Amino acid sequence: MQIWLTRHGQTDLNKKRRMQGRSDIPLNETGLEQARQMRRLLEEAYPGLHFDAVYASPLRRAVVTASVIGGVPEEDVLTDERLLETDFGRYERRKYYLMGPAMSAYWALPERFRAPATVESVASMTERAAGFLWELEQTGFEKGYENVLVACHGGILRALCGYMADRPDGILWRPKPHNCEVRIYASMPADSPAGDGRASDGPDRDGPAGFSHSHVRTFKLKK
Repeated sequence: MQIWLTRHGQTDLNKKRRMQGRSDIPLNETGLEQARQMRRLLEEAYPGLHFDAVYASPLRRAVVTASVIGGVPEEDVLTDERLLETDFGRYERRKYYLMGPAMSAYWALPERFRAPATVESVASMTERAAGFLWELEQTGFEKGYENVLVACHGGILRALCGYMADRPDGILWRPKPHNCEVRIYASMPADSPAGDGRASDGPDRDGPAGFSHSHVRTFKLKK
């Protein structure tokens, strides 16, 4: 099974360089066109591309992005609150350069600096990302899925990629994901002939046979 991870298209808060977490801001015209461009790019690379399931954060910008890139009606997009963006607390909508030293340090190097008060921790992000992907892998293999699209946000995407990259700390923080960038990962049972034996045994590391992961390809829009 291949899991396609993408960040939503541009919003007005992105354009204004403001922190955008749980605020339900829609795509602007640029963001909508970015999603359309990415769908065309993927179709050129994979003619007849079909997703067996399309998931998204409940926030509008992610649902619309999922619908366009996934090639499905919005009502067919499956939403999951574990895909919501990082909770930025009192820093929500604040300009990037006015966040202050504590938040700036955390968001630049979360491996070294702790989350300021009111801001979601890396541990919280990795827990919900791992929980979502573990359940998706179980469901996908039970139903025989080949391709699944997941549309979300720049912060939580780093935790999703950390899980798929089998990172010990659970995050893949750099490089920063761009709007509508798509990262494709392969997931298979670790004990299958194609598996490499590196198992992710679920969020509590106490589940049934684990899964092996590998990065397949990344698609980015030209600026």
